[in-house]
Amino acid sequence: MPARPCAGPARATLSRERTSGRCRMQLGGKLLIAMPGMGDPRFDKSVVFLCAYSEEGAMGLIVNKPMAELSFSDLLDQLDIPKAPGARDIRVHFGGPVEHARGFVLHSGDYNSGSDTTLRVDTRFGMTATLDILEDIARGEGPAESLLALGYAGWGPGQLEGEIQENGWLTCDAAPDLVFDKSDATKWERALGTLGIDPLMLSPAAGRA
Repeated sequence: MPARPCAGPARATLSRERTSGRCRMQLGGKLLIAMPGMGDPRFDKSVVFLCAYSEEGAMGLIVNKPMAELSFSDLLDQLDIPKAPGARDIRVHFGGPVEHARGFVLHSGDYNSGSDTTLRVDTRFGMTATLDILEDIARGEGPAESLLALGYAGWGPGQLEGEIQENGWLTCDAAPDLVFDKSDATKWERALGTLGIDPLMLSPAAGRA
């Protein structure tokens, strides 16, 4: 089933394309934590889950910037997907500055789309960018944990490594209870806490961890 365009001020589509990449370093499935003063306001205090990392570049989703102007129910209405009584809502996030009209569902590892379009990041996380998962969630099924992101963050070959070397990002392990937690406002501080870093001690010139 091809992606369907949605209507309204916030438009979104979910494509049938698969995201893949041969992992060259151990960054796939990690979190990027934006350092103060990195220079791009779109990533200010952002936490990015890296879905794919390879020699061709990297792709990730910001997991701590909810879109207050768009609810999951609104999105289902735009996509003409009926919502079953009692089906849960999932949060809609700004996933990154690339392709705002594309939607990506980051979810727990218990879900796999029947059309084989789920990217299995590791045993705990998967990413599906097709309508199947929204239809499953709207029926009251789907993964145990999930968040929906519109747009994504992308890096070309060597670009992310350069930004990390220039102190633009810290990296840490991704814990599901942090990634899927509803307290988006505290995720940046808590991600830093996993590295033993007090946010008040950070400066744009701080060293890498």
